[in-house]
Amino acid sequence: MPTISMFYGIIVRMYCSPNEHNPPLIQVYYQEYSSTVSIPDRELLSGEIPAKKLRLVQAWIELHSDELIANWKLVTDGELPFKIEPLR
Repeated sequence: MPTISMFYGIIVRMYCSPNEHNPPLIQVYYQEYSSTVSIPDRELLSGEIPAKKLRLVQAWIELHSDELIANWKLVTDGELPFKIEPLR
């Protein structure tokens, strides 16, 4: 599962799996926490992450939603996603 971005101690990854199910999502890791976040609506789907870190992830998704959807299309075709600029 490639890392597509890292910022403020948060690691964002995306599974590379042909025919991955919808909705488009990312895996988010911060310290001992791991969670799954939907790309289209930026909602926490599973797992846990501190509220402040989730808000940072949601802001990052909003800024990079087009790139994230493009990455989702790549991974569902079995290709590797590209890196996305971190939140600054």
